[in-house]
Formats: sequence, structure tokens, C-alpha cells
Amino acid sequence: MLTLSLQVPSFAPTVVGSARTVSRAAAPVMETLEDLKALAPKLNPVIGYWNPLGLGEPIENGSGEEQTFAVGDSEAAIGFIRHSEIKHGRVAMAAFIGFIVGENNIFFPGALQGDGLLFADISSSGGACAQWDALPTAAKLQILLFIGALEFWGELDGQHYMRGGQPGKYPSFDNLRKDLNVGSNIVKLVPALDLFDPFKLSEKASAEKKERGLLAEINNGRLAQLGIMGFVSAASVDGSVPSLTGMIKHYDGNVMAPFSAVDSGLPFVKEMLTYPSFPLPGFLIPGM
Repeated sequence: MLTLSLQVPSFAPTVVGSARTVSRAAAPVMETLEDLKALAPKLNPVIGYWNPLGLGEPIENGSGEEQTFAVGDSEAAIGFIRHSEIKHGRVAMAAFIGFIVGENNIFFPGALQGDGLLFADISSSGGACAQWDALPTAAKLQILLFIGALEFWGELDGQHYMRGGQPGKYPSFDNLRKDLNVGSNIVKLVPALDLFDPFKLSEKASAEKKERGLLAEINNGRLAQLGIMGFVSAASVDGSVPSLTGMIKHYDGNVMAPFSAVDSGLPFVKEMLTYPSFPLPGFLIPGM
């Protein structure tokens, strides 16, 4: 939302000897390094702009030319980084709430699938991490494929965030609904509400309100990323997060692995499970 929305006025020079004019499309205005430096104190006035890895900053490549430590030119790299942070912050906020729900054994009533597997059965398998392992393989694949479809649509539709698009903005599903046959079964799979501003609450909001909302979202997302890593650390290594001691159920599996022994029928899962997982013995804190 902090992406500059002003467009450079179209340059329409008059062609000599003709009354026709040539109109050129306005080039998108993208966030620059100076915009990042101006944004940082608003998010955290104590730390301000701190970028030890130089992400998005131009560097010398040895031949006198400048490039960036990331992807593409500086403004494209900044668009990529800004979009990534906002998206990962949103995912972390959802994961943070989901982890709390799972740890407190809150679940839907009824059956998960037709063979009699209940949501209560999944909840009784242990903490939030163990509950993911207890899901049937088909359920995990459905979730991952649905997320993949959302990712595909987010990258495909609209102006890309690395080419002048607004970082963090997810495209509407309206165009997808129009392209599909209304009477087909496929259109029923399209979500009824958009992911970005589903109730159109921000359309009439002032620029100042939108900016405050984005600052809050970024900071909440950063906090949620730290929070969810604290949760999985406490589940994996007892006592690693003292403030969570006794509040998170212990988990012996690999929190970074999307599949477990339950899914060994899938290709390469058996091989994945043979790799050593964290925490390795050398990383354990003495006395824990």
C-alpha cells in the first residue's frame, strides 16, 4: 500500500507533418531504496533502517556495473522483498492462531471424511504439530494443492509486484469467475470472497488510514513470524523457550518436514525421513 501510486504523465509528442499524436503508456513508479529508508523508522523508530545483507541495495560486480544482491535490478528486488515479507507475515499470523487452536484441542464437530475419521480423532493425536502428521495423506495433498493454486493465481493475474504492482495485494477472483463457465463444476471451486479486502472495507479508506493499517500489518506479521518459530522450538526442544515451558506439547517429529511416516507411500518421502532432523545432538543446550 506504500507503493507509490502516482503515474508519470504520458508523453504524447506531436508527429511533424501530421495531426496525429503518439501516446505512450505511463511507466509504473516502483519503490526505491530511499522509500525503504523512509519506511523503516515508521515501523521501528529504535532500529530504523538496518540491512546488514544489503538486500535490494546496488553493489559493484567487479566490472564497474551495479547489480543487487537478490533478483533483477534494485527496484524489482525491493518489490520482491516487500511482497515476500508481507505474504510471509500473513501466513505466520494464520499459523500462530492455528497453533494456539490446535494446542488447546479446539476442533470442528463431525467427521473429517466419509470413512468415519473424526476431527476429534485428529485433535486427540497430540499437539498442533502431531495433528498435522495425523491428517490422512489425501487431506495434506488437498491442502498443499489448494495453496499452490492460490500461489499460481497470485503470480499470474494483475500487474506483478516486481514490475510496478502493489506488494502484498492479492488479485481478485472476479476475472477468474468471468473466464470460467458459470454453470461448470470448476467455478464452484473458486472462493466466494477475495483474499485481499474481501468485504471492500479499504476502498473508501483514506491514504493515511491505509498507511497505518499496512504498518500495523507488517509489524504484526514480523511478531507472528517470531512467535510461530518460538512455538515450534518449544515443541521440539523442551525448555528452549522458558516462557512457554509446560504450555506446548512435545513433538518428536521434524517440524520442517511436510510429510511424516504416515505418508511414506508418496514418492521420495521414505528417503526424506532418513535424513537427520533438528535438533541434532550437538545443538542441544546442556541440561535440557
